[in-house]
Amino acid sequence: MPRTSKNQQDFATNLLKWHQEKNDRKMPWKGERDPYRIWLSEIILQQTRVEQGLRYYNHFIETYPDVHTLANAPEDQVFKSWEGLGYYSRCRNLIASARKISKERGGRFPETYGEILTLKGVGPYTAAAISSFAFNLPHAVVDGNVFRVLSRIFGISTPIDSTEGKAEFTALANQLLNVKEPALYNQAIMDFGAVICKPVPLCEQCVFRDSCHAFLNSEIQLLPVKEKKIRMRKRWFYYIVLRHGDAVAVRQRNEKDIWQQLFEFPMVELDMEHDPREVTTTLIGKKGMLNETGYELITTSATYKQQLSHQMIIGQFIEIRVKNKPNNADFLWVSPSELKQFAFPRLINHYLEALEELTMANSQ
Repeated sequence: MPRTSKNQQDFATNLLKWHQEKNDRKMPWKGERDPYRIWLSEIILQQTRVEQGLRYYNHFIETYPDVHTLANAPEDQVFKSWEGLGYYSRCRNLIASARKISKERGGRFPETYGEILTLKGVGPYTAAAISSFAFNLPHAVVDGNVFRVLSRIFGISTPIDSTEGKAEFTALANQLLNVKEPALYNQAIMDFGAVICKPVPLCEQCVFRDSCHAFLNSEIQLLPVKEKKIRMRKRWFYYIVLRHGDAVAVRQRNEKDIWQQLFEFPMVELDMEHDPREVTTTLIGKKGMLNETGYELITTSATYKQQLSHQMIIGQFIEIRVKNKPNNADFLWVSPSELKQFAFPRLINHYLEALEELTMANSQ
């Protein structure tokens, strides 16, 4: 349908009316004006469902009530607070930005779109959200929900993951923005995409059904359009659960890779699936790992999987008892009860949870 000024004016009017009369989506950060809390909620909700992010948001607000508290907290503690949310670069950027605001700005949060955009981990969408919600500045949010709503209602088939598409949607979003109430408008369009115009939409409840291009032309499942297909990479991680006496070895991932700064058991990555015993054999004589006669293979676990945005991680755990501690400076030897103090990837936590359940069952 043509994007006329009247259509745009009607869109904003009808959207705000829906938001006022029929939207009851309640979240603790809605209506919040504190930029620190808004920033926290936006970073947590990047690539995270609201239902999952809510618990983390409440925990962060309770544990780190202001930017100084977060900036001065030990990194490992913050990563433990983040554990399970995934996309850990968000956590690293959160810490870096908190320290910048605390030390360089005396705790005063940036107040303009341009300044907010300079924070690590903050892109155009997040900067628009913070600047509009905290300071009522006229910047339109453009996220997955907004792409979906605008593409369907206005019949835009330009791929949303193309440079042209991002520019087109951003321009339209700013044209539609109610500049007098940008915070209210931005919240309304985000809620509408989350509550009504979902991937499988509730068209019978939609206030735009009489003018929605996708509904009138049976293109609901065709819009929005993406041109790029995600290529999934498979990686095989073989974790060596080294035990010596009452201690087990862990190490921190410092490589520029997934799960950077999280902890793990010593790990060998291979390019395809292998028998765990073969993996153990390859470690004999490897510096800092196993000696030929100084170890006992106890057990091997089932296979665990964790899917990331572009990767499938396939993990297996090989439990080994060693006579002497390997000479490896990267290893930190801790008691099994201390493992809960460390931030691990979800895949390892699933293994530890299964191990704990098995131990409890055997003790009964």
